[in-house]
Amino acid sequence: QVQLVESGGDLVQPGGSLRLSCVASGYRLEYYSIGWFRQAPGKEREGVSCISSDGSTYYSDSVKGRFTISRDNAKNTAYLQMNSLQPEDTAVYYCALRGWDYCPGSPGRPADYGSWGQGTEVTVSS
Repeated sequence: QVQLVESGGDLVQPGGSLRLSCVASGYRLEYYSIGWFRQAPGKEREGVSCISSDGSTYYSDSVKGRFTISRDNAKNTAYLQMNSLQPEDTAVYYCALRGWDYCPGSPGRPADYGSWGQGTEVTVSS
């Protein structure tokens, strides 16, 4: 059974950067697409980004140009580099594994993914 563990969340000032990591065990990530989602207090979980097994990437409009998703298959790890962070980026960030090698043409919906990590908290505040 796959286990996903996120890390890298922190308190950061507006305009700052963070890199989130998602380490997988039990599955080889290289065969699957991986997504990042976030959930702010009182809001629904929203898709942020997805990367396919061939390296194709997709982003939500709210993070396009600021966030970069990547993967290191040798380390069985996915990353989310977040730059120019703003207070509205404050949320718990989750990585998720999709049981297909391609993204759903966008970061997708939570129902498009089958396995989830426990989340890592990102707070953007001065």
